[in-house]
This record gives sequence, C-alpha cells and structure tokens, in this order.
Amino acid sequence: MRERLGIAGSGAIACGLAAAAARHGEVVMWARSDGSAERARGSIHTICGRLSGEINAAHVRVETDLDALGGATAVIEAVCEDETIKAGVLGDLGRVAGADALLASTTSSLSVERLAGASGAAERFVGLHVFNPVPKMKLVELAFPTAATETTRRRARDLCVALGKTAVEVPDLPGFVVNRLLFPYLFSAVAFMEETGMAAEDVDLCMTLGAGHPMGPLALLDYVGLDVSVAIGDAIGAEVPERLRTLVAEDALGRKSGRGLYKY
Repeated sequence: MRERLGIAGSGAIACGLAAAAARHGEVVMWARSDGSAERARGSIHTICGRLSGEINAAHVRVETDLDALGGATAVIEAVCEDETIKAGVLGDLGRVAGADALLASTTSSLSVERLAGASGAAERFVGLHVFNPVPKMKLVELAFPTAATETTRRRARDLCVALGKTAVEVPDLPGFVVNRLLFPYLFSAVAFMEETGMAAEDVDLCMTLGAGHPMGPLALLDYVGLDVSVAIGDAIGAEVPERLRTLVAEDALGRKSGRGLYKY
C-alpha cells in the first residue's frame, strides 16, 4: 500500500482497519488514553490471531500522542458516531496531518460535507464507511464533499483496493445506502417482536432460515450496538422503537455491554 496509514480512534472499527492495513506495512493508531491504547493492542492481536497469522500485529503501533499521526499520508478518523466529537478530532487532524495528507472519516450516517468543513481541508476529504468486522466485510461506501478533488477521489479508491475492499461511490445522504435501507428493516423487527410477543431468537431464526440472511435483525442490532443504532436511526429520520431508547438508557447496549435485545 503506497499510503502510510494513520488511524485516529481505538474502537472496533479502528482496530479492524488497522489489522486490514497491517498486511502492507506499519500503521500508526492514536488512542485517547493509556487504557484505551492497551485495549486496542489486545484487540488487534486477537483479530490478527483469527486471521491465521496472515497479518503481523507488530505492524500496528498504538500511540496516545495525536502528533504521532503527522507522518501519515492518509489519516482516517474512526471515533464514536457523534458529530461534535468527530468534528473536534477532524479539526485537530487537519492541523496535525501533512499538507497533502488524505483525510477520511468512517462515519456511517453523518454529513460528509459538514465533517469535511470541520477538517479545514475539504478538498482532501472523503467519507470512508467501512463495515464491521472490517477484515471480513468487503464493501466500502465512499462519499465525497463537493470540494474533493479528482486526486482525492482517485487516492480514496486506490486505498480501498489496497485494503482489499470493493468501493461504491454513494451520495452524501444520511445513512448513505446500506444504513438508510437497512435500519428501518431492523427497527421494524423490534416493533414486530413487541407487537407479537415472539422471542428474539424466533424472529431471527425466521429471517436467517427463511430469507437467507447471515444474521437475524435483532442479533444484528446488538452486534452494531444499540446506542449506535439509535444514533443512526435519528440521523436518517427513521422511527426508532422506544424499547431501544429504554435499553440504551439502562446501558444495555448489546454485545459490548453483555445485554441488549439478547443477554450474553
């Protein structure tokens, strides 16, 4: 991969991206704290272990100083799906990154135009929506602000190829294509469960065996994270079931917290 990749963030998407990019050389990741950095190192080792030694976890260097990303030629913001937080990090990255660095956000539902503005370098900006688990999922939705140059567009597409992904350019609409179409369906499954009293396991079994889906809608919501799912629903203007908001208020966020629509 020609780009030297820097990643701002230390969660599931950031760690998956780092592992996918580590096939091609060193990746620098920024974490907010020593604790987050240590957890990220553990996650990356786990991901690389699942890939049967295909990727060397030692290629990923985790730092807590944002300036460590200054030598990257492509910097990807991968923090939580909150526009205020993302805008703040992108503004910092716009100052830290080199004058020719490609800047990207992994947003799944927010305005790429506004995030590009926050970066201060809209001509070099791209929305790079990858899917979890990143090493396995092949699609990347690419959304560009109006100021993005043709060089930026080419570099973004080339980066996706280097990561082993298939890129599809999508309009800068809330939720892009996948989430805009997917989440109303996922929310309808929650409403259906509430209306009928069916168990989550049975609803999901119907959709996996009857519709050929790899994961049922309720399990998928838990996998994505109920807090993230609610945020996406609000961003795309979907009707979010009250049960999901209640669970989020109880800190029952799905798999990552041990309880959501299922118990883990």
